[in-house]
Amino acid sequence: MHRWPLLDLVAAYALRFPAEDAVAARFAAFISAHPECFERACAPGHITGSAWLVSHDRTAYLLTHHRKLGRWLQVGGHADGDADAARVALREAREESGIAGLALAAIDGCVQPLDLDAHVIPARSGEPAHVHYDVRFLVVAPPGATFTISNESLALRWFRADAPLGVAHDESVARLAAKARALAV
Repeated sequence: MHRWPLLDLVAAYALRFPAEDAVAARFAAFISAHPECFERACAPGHITGSAWLVSHDRTAYLLTHHRKLGRWLQVGGHADGDADAARVALREAREESGIAGLALAAIDGCVQPLDLDAHVIPARSGEPAHVHYDVRFLVVAPPGATFTISNESLALRWFRADAPLGVAHDESVARLAAKARALAV
């Protein structure tokens, strides 16, 4: 599995978000040190891909009430050997939302991460605690999109982009919402 394209995305991210150079450096160090970083079996963590899934007119975003983690989060999941983080994010968005016709959105003229986030997944039933190195992309739903709740979710819900999030959420969800709002200006 070739890690250079992801390392290039991480380097470009660090240039776009200089205040986040520490997280980009953490990603680069992890990816460089672990050739198997795209596999779930990689300890101490692995690459995941997520989608900040917005409506076609960008007035709403879709969150999942994650079954295992019990929190409202963006859709996303494991790379499972796929070294293309954008493809992973799009695949996971389709699987977890059931929405057909999703598209990766360009940022500054090309598909690139909207956000990087390294977060600990707690230990549970035979799986030790580990870190998800989550590469997050902006994904747009087609007009009239309707979702289907997958077995990974307790619920899915559209939230208005111009209103405060009325459910408990991670700081990274608020950061994603702010970054997406800034792009819509």
